[in-house]
This record gives sequence, structure tokens and C-alpha cells, in this order.
Amino acid sequence: MEILKTEIYNHDTDVDVTHKINTIELDNWINHLKYIKKELNNLIGLCGEDLSNKFKDDSVLLKFQKKEAENEILLQALFNYMNSRSDIVECEDTHCDMVFITEHESYRRSYLYHLDKYRRLKDEFFSQVQGKLTRLNLIS
Repeated sequence: MEILKTEIYNHDTDVDVTHKINTIELDNWINHLKYIKKELNNLIGLCGEDLSNKFKDDSVLLKFQKKEAENEILLQALFNYMNSRSDIVECEDTHCDMVFITEHESYRRSYLYHLDKYRRLKDEFFSQVQGKLTRLNLIS
């Protein structure tokens, strides 16, 4: 089982270049989701310890915990997908290549959807924190 190399050469076909770019992109997605995993861990810790006592609101904490589980599911799916991509070197026809390219597009949509939802959740959290901290400062 040969690992797909990502260096692009002049003699590579368009399909080879597409596979290599998709491999690089997939690696970036995985690294980004690993970072999000760490960030979610920090946000959950922050919500659970410091802010829950002040705000008496667990809804954002629960949303972060749900997003953490979703992030882990997507991360594992991408790891499995990365492992299955080693079979690309075995492709001998366009149909085989298109199966991989179509699958990649599906994962791209899933990743971008997840990222959008995560960013919206963070924006919601920071808006709430900023608003509540401003009110607390006005009361103090």
C-alpha cells in the first residue's frame, strides 16, 4: 500500500494534481479540526468553571459540548477517509478517480458546514459574554 505523495510534478496529469491538492487540503482540515478540538476544550472549561456561576446559563456550555462531539465524529471520519485514500494509486480508470473526487467534495461540504456552525456558535458565545460582562460592569 503506497502513500499518495503530494509533490506536484510537470508530468502529473490533471487528475493526479487534483488528488494531490485534495490530499493537502484534507491534511489541513484534519489539523484545523484538531485545533478546534483544543479550542472547544478550553471554551468548555471556561464555561463550566468561571462563567457558569456568573451567568446561570448552561445553554452555551451544552452547545459547546455537542459541537465537541460533532467535531470528534467529523475528525474520525476524516482520519478514516485519509486512510482510504491510499487506494487512489490503484485507480486505473476515470470512474475510480471520480469516485474519490466526488467523495472528497462531499467531505469538503461537511467540513465547511461544520466550520460555519462552529464559528456561529463562537460568535454567539462571545456576544453573550460581552453583553453580560458589560451589564455586570454597569451594575458594579
